[in-house]
Amino acid sequence: MFKHGKYFLNCFIAAFALTALASVAVAQNFKRPAPTPADWAALAKLPDFTGVWEVPMGAPPPAASKPAGGSSPTSSFSDLFPHLTLTPAYAAKLKALQADAPQDPSTANCLPPGMPGIMGQPYPYEFLLTPGQVTIVGEAFSIIRHIYTDGRPLPADPDPSFFGTSIGHWDGDTLVVESVGFSPLTTIDFITPHSDKMRILERFRLTDPDTMSIETTVTDPEALAAPFVTHRILRRHRSWTIAEYICEENNRNFVDRSGKAGINLTPPGSSQTDSK
Repeated sequence: MFKHGKYFLNCFIAAFALTALASVAVAQNFKRPAPTPADWAALAKLPDFTGVWEVPMGAPPPAASKPAGGSSPTSSFSDLFPHLTLTPAYAAKLKALQADAPQDPSTANCLPPGMPGIMGQPYPYEFLLTPGQVTIVGEAFSIIRHIYTDGRPLPADPDPSFFGTSIGHWDGDTLVVESVGFSPLTTIDFITPHSDKMRILERFRLTDPDTMSIETTVTDPEALAAPFVTHRILRRHRSWTIAEYICEENNRNFVDRSGKAGINLTPPGSSQTDSK
């Protein structure tokens, strides 16, 4: 027992050391200066993105009822997920995936959708602006996106993650964000895979005091024969707060040893057990 404990302790120490070295390496690449009073004052001159926003779903209204600026106050399904134009190689990959698709998507087992899909969830988002950074807190899966606006460059060799590494800058009243480095567990839409060359460009802009337009352009020279462009509309709710989202709480999905998905139909709190 002691040998096993010593083995795991050594593994933990080694993993901790590697993580610390990686953190030091990242920190040495870019050092953000401490914010000054002028930096905080400059935030007041930026568009007001603060607060809680949601993606209003539904069919867009007639053109005559659209607000000034031309954007619709709702996002239709076709706005969020238009048709993808794939390269022949990735069209074949998608066909193979669809033929052997799991019964439940990965989100059923609490993996977040990743970018760009995480920004189209029917759950609210909160935007926080601080010097050199815009932070987006999404209620779905309790996600946090860090968008760095402090002048650092995009990493040449980013560590793959569900939301990528996001670098932004202000172009007048528009927040322009470029993201790279996405986990292979993520998809372009619900199922379509991407390569490690996928890049995502987002443009956030207020079209009226409580309406935000987000144009997202996905490019991938290996997977996409044409850019994948989506348009989303967010509406601000100044009286809302972000609720706690614990995906595993009352999670009743499972995958058995053969990889088959299932669901436990026993009511929560019941002493009965279901055979899997």
